[in-house]
Formats: sequence, structure tokens, C-alpha cells
Amino acid sequence: MATLSTLRHWARCSDHPLAAALRNARKHTRRFTLPAPRLLVRPYLWLFLGARGTLFFLRRTLVAEPLFKAYCTRFGEGVTTGIHVPWVQGSGELVVGNHVHVSGKLSLHFAASFVASPRLEIGDHSDLGHDIRFVVGREIRIGRHVQVAGGTTFRDSGGHPLDPARRQAGDAPDAEAVRPIVVHDNVWIGSGVLVMPGAEIGEGAIVSAQSVVSGKVAPYTVVAGNPARRIATLAVPAGREHLVPAAPVRTATATTEPADGAVQALAGNAGSKA
Repeated sequence: MATLSTLRHWARCSDHPLAAALRNARKHTRRFTLPAPRLLVRPYLWLFLGARGTLFFLRRTLVAEPLFKAYCTRFGEGVTTGIHVPWVQGSGELVVGNHVHVSGKLSLHFAASFVASPRLEIGDHSDLGHDIRFVVGREIRIGRHVQVAGGTTFRDSGGHPLDPARRQAGDAPDAEAVRPIVVHDNVWIGSGVLVMPGAEIGEGAIVSAQSVVSGKVAPYTVVAGNPARRIATLAVPAGREHLVPAAPVRTATATTEPADGAVQALAGNAGSKA
């Protein structure tokens, strides 16, 4: 191994004619390319896309979806996945509603230190993006019509105690540090969000990308930051006014809340297929 490293260093740095010739050959090799007439490469692309689509369809319907459903304690109609088999550690209850879609990789870790059967529930018509992670010590509930973008993590436990000596001993966190997470219906969660123990995200709320949610998010509000704070309010659908407390009477001032376009930008790539 040392000899190979020495030869590579010699070929890269030496002034010897052979070393210079090797560097020159490498440069020309890296620049080598073949002509690509459209008449040939377009059918080649179609053949590749057709083969890939067929392979992905078979992988999804024959491997990923059946194994995902096998992990479920209960699942509804029309549950679909992408091509990745979920990574599940530990045992617990996985309850999935109707027409739930998991777009990409899903990591699920059930802890066994606090309850005999931790529970993850995903409501009807919810859509989970790529690389979503759940750490469930007690309970995490995702409502209906919830959209979660890629890279989001839900943890109802920090995983370790606060005391350094107990961490070194490998102790589990205190039971009171494990607090259920509740995400209500029609929530939109942007990419890369971290949802912490005890968080409750109200109906219709939007959580902007890269935010950290550690408390309660009021219904029909937009939050952003670390920790996530309200940056805007949303129109409340008819019949749901009871979820939002009446605003206090204020003197007339200029609003500083972002317009709808800015809200969309702050939310980030929250489409679950992002």
C-alpha cells in the first residue's frame, strides 16, 4: 500500500519524462469523449428509461411495498412506497392509514426503555418524502393530509440522559424526557426539519425548512427558525375558526408578516417528493 502511494506521488510530482508522460496520458484520457448523434442517443435513452422504469416498478411492487406492509401492525387501502425498503430497528406498533405514500427511504427506530410497544401512527392521505427518520420511545402521531419533505426527523426522546456520568454509563434518558409528538391534520413540514420531544404542530400549520420545533405550533400559522417561531398567520378555513383564538385589539400599525410568495419560499421544498 505504501509502495502504491509512493508511485502515485512520484507520477504526480516528479519531473521525470515518464512521470510527465503519465500525467499527459491521464489528462487526455479524462478528456476523451465519443460523438453522440441524436439519432442514436435518443433511442438509447428511451431504452434506458424503459428498463429503469420496469425495474423500479418491479422493485416497488414486489419488494419495497410488501415489506413495508409486513412491518405494519395495521395498514389501510392504497398504501404505496418508493423503491426503498424501510430500515426498522426494534419493535413497536406501526399504524398506517388509507392512501399513505412513502416516497423514499424511511428510517424507524423503536426504543424499548419506556413502554412495551412504542407507537407510530400515520394518518390517511399523508405523504412522506425521502430520508424521513422517526425515533419512537413512546408515541408519534401524524395526522391526515400531512406533507413532510425530505430529510425531516421526528424524535420523542433525546436518546440520552442530561447527566454526563449517566451518559457514559449508557443509561436511558429519564422517563419524563420522553414526550409524545402530535402533528395535526393538513400540516406542511419543509425539508430538513427537526421535530423534538413534546412538540405539537397545530392543524393547517406550515413549518419552514431547516426549522427546529420543540414546543407547540398554533393552528394555521407559519413558523421558522431554531427554535421555530411564528412568522406569519394563514387564512382559517370556514368552520375551523374555533381552533384559532381571537386576535387582541391593536392600534393600527404596518404589518411585517411576509406575503404569500414569501411564505412559500420560507417553507422551502416541502413537497414530499422533493
